[in-house]
Amino acid sequence: MANQSEKSRAFNLHWGSGIIAEEEAYDGEHHRPTIQLLEFEDGSTSVRFCYYSGNGRFQRSPLIVGESDIDGLRGALENTPRLKELLTRLAG
Repeated sequence: MANQSEKSRAFNLHWGSGIIAEEEAYDGEHHRPTIQLLEFEDGSTSVRFCYYSGNGRFQRSPLIVGESDIDGLRGALENTPRLKELLTRLAG
C-alpha cells in the first residue's frame, strides 16, 4: 500500500539540509522500500532510495528491491509527479 507524506519533513546531511519534497513507498513483505525527492535549501534536488523496517524505523543500509516490489513502487509513483519525471529520465 502506498503512502505519501502530507507534510514535508526536514532532513540534514553532512553536505546540506532541506525538506523531503515528495516521498512514496510500497509496503513490501520484509520492509518498506521508499523513494524520496530531497529538496536542498540551495534549490538543488536529489533522489534518495531508502527503506524503513517493518516497525517504521529508517534504515541506513542499501535499498534492495525485489522484483515482486517493482510494480507496487511504480504504482505508488503516480502520486509523486516530480519523482516520476526524474526516474523516467533515469530509465530512458
